[in-house]
Amino acid sequence: MTMAGAPFLYAVGDIAPDRDDADECFALIAADLAAAQFVFGQIETSFTTLGTRLPQARHAVRARPEAVMALRRANFGVVSCAGNHCMDWGREALLDTMENLERAGIAVVGAGADIAAARRPVIRDVGGVRVAFLAYSSILPQSYWAEDRRAGCAPMRAFTHYEQVEHDQPGTPARIRTFSHPADLDALRADVASARAAADLVLVSMHWGVHFIPYVIADYQREVGHAAIDAGADAVIGHHAHILKGAELYRGRPILYSIGNFATDLRMDAAHAASAGFREIQKLHPRWIPDFDSLYNFPEDSRLTLLVKIDLSPESQGRLRLRPVLINRNAQPRLLAPAELHFEGVRAYLDEAGGSAGLNGRLRTSNGELELYAVAQ
Repeated sequence: MTMAGAPFLYAVGDIAPDRDDADECFALIAADLAAAQFVFGQIETSFTTLGTRLPQARHAVRARPEAVMALRRANFGVVSCAGNHCMDWGREALLDTMENLERAGIAVVGAGADIAAARRPVIRDVGGVRVAFLAYSSILPQSYWAEDRRAGCAPMRAFTHYEQVEHDQPGTPARIRTFSHPADLDALRADVASARAAADLVLVSMHWGVHFIPYVIADYQREVGHAAIDAGADAVIGHHAHILKGAELYRGRPILYSIGNFATDLRMDAAHAASAGFREIQKLHPRWIPDFDSLYNFPEDSRLTLLVKIDLSPESQGRLRLRPVLINRNAQPRLLAPAELHFEGVRAYLDEAGGSAGLNGRLRTSNGELELYAVAQ
């Protein structure tokens, strides 16, 4: 399925097909995905008919089990199930989803029947290069994280503290401080160090961050991202926020705080749009207008996303380039050519997001792709 030339893999954002023909999700980009050795992505649904919706599930849909074959045909080889939808339909549904994916030849990382399984890396040998994947979630409805005798995902929990800034002014906005769960962070460090000893390249997927609010990065994300790099990760790739966030180079290694959506169907009707739950989330983004005729009911800047291209050639192993992608109203991603207006729009958005969040990462165009570099701070 791969073209001749230097080997590489792609990482992409959130995936949640919710249509009769899941192959349609990748119709505009399948040929581009086929050029990679394989594709890594984040699963945001369940591929099962089993289970019962848990009461704490905020937005829960199920894809048909056979839809996993659309991912296989689109060249997905490894996926993360570490996220805030992994347990929407309970233990039976999670394990069935994982079994359906693995039966299709797609390895699953970040979730399992217990915490040991959820923390276990997936290691793939690609032309003699051993690539290790680890995945964690900070976005955790109650009991979605795995424990010794409970299924779920690998947790990277965080705590929130509200700091009153003007103590003599009741009612003024507080400063939000976040910090990581010490035991989870220690476990992540240990996992990365172990994977480092067994692989040539270690990629950490993080389901984390502040969804929908443009540019904002939570404190704990920097703490966790830096800890992963310090422990031996070659790159940290963020999911969940549904929009692009800034990037940085830490010790010369990339942390992409959010690469946005990829193939995420989101239907909307008038009743859903009027619900109290949706209206609260809608307030997070100033330009979020539902379109009941669209399969992609996200804010306008959620249409901007990326193919993250990770080089596997001996001379530049682990080098990361970004390829801008645009998602249409039918929730289909399409690779952008450098001459297209939205190509520059993606680059400019990432630069603005990075600068606003105080990150050192900036993007420049190089050979039709985007290259991450660091600016002095």
